[in-house]
Amino acid sequence: MPDMRDPARIVPPAAKTAGDAVRLLAQTFRSAGVDTPEVDARVLLAHALGISRAALMAGPERELSRSDLALIADYEIRRRQREPVSRILGRRAFRTLSLEIGATTLDPRPDTEIVVDAVVALAKETANPNLTVLDLGTGSGAIIIAVLMELPNVIGVGTDIDATTLQIALRNAEQANVCQRAKFQQTDWLTGVTGTFDFVVSNPPYIPSASISGLEPEVSRFDPRLALDGGADGLDAYRAILADAKRSLNPGGWIVFEVGNGQSAEVLALCRHYGFGDDENPRVWTDLGGRARCVAARSRR
Repeated sequence: MPDMRDPARIVPPAAKTAGDAVRLLAQTFRSAGVDTPEVDARVLLAHALGISRAALMAGPERELSRSDLALIADYEIRRRQREPVSRILGRRAFRTLSLEIGATTLDPRPDTEIVVDAVVALAKETANPNLTVLDLGTGSGAIIIAVLMELPNVIGVGTDIDATTLQIALRNAEQANVCQRAKFQQTDWLTGVTGTFDFVVSNPPYIPSASISGLEPEVSRFDPRLALDGGADGLDAYRAILADAKRSLNPGGWIVFEVGNGQSAEVLALCRHYGFGDDENPRVWTDLGGRARCVAARSRR
């Protein structure tokens, strides 16, 4: 629990109005090294007051109650300790979705939307609209739910090793009205998965173990280590999936991975080693900075 006696807490009693609180929150967030202090201040204050950001901006003179100040103080301490806004709110925007997240789930980020772009693009290249997708390590369900939203004839399965995480994914699927086309299974990667699929998709842990402590505090302190730690070279999960993936892919099916910065060549080499893809036509999707964030390889069998 946050220490409400923290002497650095500056919002109450100094803030009398919503405008005061935005200014003071932004000030303390900036001093804590937060990248977007003003935006975070407005988002958290609007949530604390139960109003939209537009209403907050339109009414900066709104007076704050004692209960408002107590909740704002809690949010201030948590964000100053670098807990992400999404975790404070318990939700993350992802494409058109508002996803519930929790302590056991990775906080899905815009880079992962590129994986959805890749699956949708590859699916549209096929003549068969009735495709099946397996999402390994589904977490909040971000990838599989977004794919089902954009491809209405697709059915999917999401797996995760953690039962609590799967309950969150199921609630997100229900909220998105895709639960009739989605199933969730507790398992360690492909262990116990039956049937074959047109796509095997994953955003696996890919951070080298020794690098985790050097990540932004929002990641290193609050994302579950199980969802980050890719072993000594960051590639352990790719090896584990690829070693067992052929039995789960239909002939000509695709395996699609999110990859860390600088990992695309190594992951594609692993794909070829395990019988996926070729040297002539690697499929790579990049982020806005031109960094490879997603690779895909086709089953050769």
